[in-house]
Amino acid sequence: MNSRTARIERTTSETKVAVELSLDGTGQAEVATGVGFFDHMLSQLARHGGLDLSVQTIGDLEIDAHHTIEDTTLALGAALAQALGDKAGIARYGDATVPMDEVLVRAAVDLSGRPYVVHDEPALPPYVVGVGATYPTSLTRHVWESLGQAARLTLHVSVLRAGRDGAAPDPHHVVEGQFKAVARALRVAVALDPRGGGAVPSTKGVL
Repeated sequence: MNSRTARIERTTSETKVAVELSLDGTGQAEVATGVGFFDHMLSQLARHGGLDLSVQTIGDLEIDAHHTIEDTTLALGAALAQALGDKAGIARYGDATVPMDEVLVRAAVDLSGRPYVVHDEPALPPYVVGVGATYPTSLTRHVWESLGQAARLTLHVSVLRAGRDGAAPDPHHVVEGQFKAVARALRVAVALDPRGGGAVPSTKGVL
């Protein structure tokens, strides 16, 4: 089996990003973006996705976290596409329904080569406050859109339940539940299919 690894560097006037990714890892993560909560989310993606992931980002956090999160996700998506190569032998599809205490999230992914993202979540408080720069909850949708664009995948993420009856959603749990669900869906989709005979899983012959 060829090594399913990638290294991507992305440099703009706003950020400098380096991502290293192995699809056949053990969930190890070394992440430093300057946005503590986002680091935590990327570590969840690695752990529950069975990926080895290194991310180093220097961004213009003196402005806000938007450029840092966006460019990091674009680099991560590019690394995922590079590591998948021609996608021969993979399962292609994956889905997961993940509870996180009161929150329930469903994610489904198709490594189709066609970027398309559907994202449903409730209205949340504007920020998750953590170590380092705050994480704007409005960016979660943008994370999935950026990942879908750069990795050229179809992704549906739906928050099925966001809180206890009569209680406001906890933004930490709602966002983290999404990252864990996407991680578990990706874990299934990138796995090698022992029944696939090493073929590209498409009647077109390419993805």
